[in-house]
Amino acid sequence: MTQDERKKVIPLATKAALASVAMALFLLALKGFAAWRTGSVAMLGSLADTALDLLASLVTLYGVRLAATPADHDHRFGHGKAEALAALFQVALITASAAGIAWRAVMALGADNPTSDAEFGIGVSVIAILATVVLLAYQRSVIRRTGSVAILADNVHYQSDVLLNGSVIVAMVLDQYFGWHGADPVFGIAIALWLAWGAFQASSTAIDQLMDKEWPDDQRAAFLDVAARQPGLKGIHDFRTRRSGSHDFAQFHMEVDRDMTVAAAHDVVEGVERALRRAFPKVEVLIHLDPEGHVDTDNPLVEADVTPHWFGKRVY
Repeated sequence: MTQDERKKVIPLATKAALASVAMALFLLALKGFAAWRTGSVAMLGSLADTALDLLASLVTLYGVRLAATPADHDHRFGHGKAEALAALFQVALITASAAGIAWRAVMALGADNPTSDAEFGIGVSVIAILATVVLLAYQRSVIRRTGSVAILADNVHYQSDVLLNGSVIVAMVLDQYFGWHGADPVFGIAIALWLAWGAFQASSTAIDQLMDKEWPDDQRAAFLDVAARQPGLKGIHDFRTRRSGSHDFAQFHMEVDRDMTVAAAHDVVEGVERALRRAFPKVEVLIHLDPEGHVDTDNPLVEADVTPHWFGKRVY
C-alpha cells in the first residue's frame, strides 16, 4: 500500500468509527428514556449493551487512529497492541454490566411486575433496529474499501445489537399482550449471558494478540504458497507469524543455492518480497537468507521445513 493510499484509507476508517460513536450516543439517549418509561429489564439490558457499544466504538476510534501512528524509536513494531489492552479494559466493563443485569433480572423473576407502555418500548426498539441497519450498511462499504479490521469487529458487534433489540420486542409483546410477565426478566438474563459470551470472545482475541498467537493455518498456507512460487527459492523453514492490532508480521528463513553470489541471492529475496507485498500488502515481512540445507538450531519449536507439498514439482 502506497503512502497516498494510506492517507485515503485512514480518514475513511476514522469517519466510520465516528459514525459508530454518534449512533451509540443517539441510541443510548433513546433507550435510556425507554427503560425509565417502560420499566423493562430487557430494555435495561439493551440499554447497557448500547452503553458498551459506545465504549466499544470509542475504543475502535482510538484503535483506528493509533493504528495509523507510524512506528517510532521506542515502538519499532508500531502501536497495534494498545488496541488489545483497551479491549481487555472493555471486557472488564462488559462482564460487570452482564452481572448487574443478570442480578436484577433474577430479582424480577419472582416479583411479577409487568412492564408498561409496550407500544413505546417496541417503537424505540424498531427505531434502534432501523438505525443500526443503516450503520451496518455504511460500515460494510468502508470495510470493502479499506479492509479495516477494527471496523470489521465493530460491525460484528452491531450485528448482535439487531438481535438484542429484536429480543426486547418479543419480551414486551409476551409480557403485555400474552400475560407472560416472566418473559421480560428471562430475556434480561438471556441478554446478560449474551454480553458475557461477547466479553469472553473479546478477551480471547485480545489475549491472542498480546501473546503473539500464530495466524490461522489457512492464512499461513496461503502466504507460504505465494512465497514458494518465486524463482530461485529452494526451501522455507522457521516460519513465524503474529498479529498486532490491524498489522500482521511474518518472518522466515529462505534457502537458496549454496553457490549463488550475495548479489544474486539478494535479488531472489527482493523478488519474494515484491510478490508477497502484492499479495499481502498489509503484512510486514522479514526474511533471513540461508544456503540450501543449512540447519540453524536444534530448538524443537523451529519448523524444519514448511515449504508447500507441491514445491518439488514446480517447473521454471
